[in-house]
Amino acid sequence: MPKIILKFKETVQNEILLEKEIVTIGRNPGNDICIDNLAVSSFHAKIIKEGDKFVIEDLKSTNGTFLNKKKITKAALNDNDTIVIGKHTLIFMTPDADDDDKTVEMKKSRMDKTMVLDTKAHKEMLEAARAARSSGETIGGFTVIDGPTDKPEYELTDKLTTIGKIQTAGIRLKGIFAPKVAAFVNRTAEGYFLSPSSSGKKPTVNGKPIEGKSELKDGDILEIGKVRLQFFLRK
Repeated sequence: MPKIILKFKETVQNEILLEKEIVTIGRNPGNDICIDNLAVSSFHAKIIKEGDKFVIEDLKSTNGTFLNKKKITKAALNDNDTIVIGKHTLIFMTPDADDDDKTVEMKKSRMDKTMVLDTKAHKEMLEAARAARSSGETIGGFTVIDGPTDKPEYELTDKLTTIGKIQTAGIRLKGIFAPKVAAFVNRTAEGYFLSPSSSGKKPTVNGKPIEGKSELKDGDILEIGKVRLQFFLRK
């Protein structure tokens, strides 16, 4: 499912799935994506689903909406397009081409929502990880040392992995006091980089709170509340 990555400077602040037909952006708390910044209009812009495509439209904002450094009124969005609104950056991301045949089913209950990946999708994810290892590519991940999580170990094969309590998190934290979104891990050609969420207590790496984008190194210890994870690199 397409999503928006909201960033302020180098810090990733949120990850928003584009589940609705219209997603509004602005300073007013009633927006789907609320940006608390005076450079942003109360109702600044909106992202609209038109068939199988998404477009962004400026809502006659004071300071304008910029797509890939060009001021726009309305424009189609493509994977990795960069939107600038005020001092914030929004990155539009679509699923990888290899994921087109994957399905994600939502099962609703009165107490919670459970995200279920079908068997085909799970197999494809495992195949992608195996292919990366067989090609000699270094894969990063976390081993859980202590604390409640949904799995004992995680391989980071996606471009962006969310750490938190939300259902879409790649690393799911458990517990009443676990943060909804604690941090994000970006996988790039240069390595793996950890960015804290904009809210809540900052995670620590090797005992030191992280303030901005920080490169992860083999053996680093990440602590988020009661959860301790050790980062690894392996081929």
